[in-house]
Amino acid sequence: MLDKISLALTIIGAVNWGCIGLFQFDLVSWIFGGQDAIFSRIIYTIIALAGIWCISLFFKDTGVTAREEQ
Repeated sequence: MLDKISLALTIIGAVNWGCIGLFQFDLVSWIFGGQDAIFSRIIYTIIALAGIWCISLFFKDTGVTAREEQ
């Protein structure tokens, strides 16, 4: 469950970065009151932690290789 939540938050962060890169528009900042607003900073931190958690997904065995060996 934590993997799916982290992946969803990481996707939200990626979409936000895409908006910044393409349109110079920070969606999180716009929704939560600016980059310096405490709530925006909390959201940025949560998304960063989710991204760090998603690094572990590279090293997890999904079981697909175990099925292929049989």
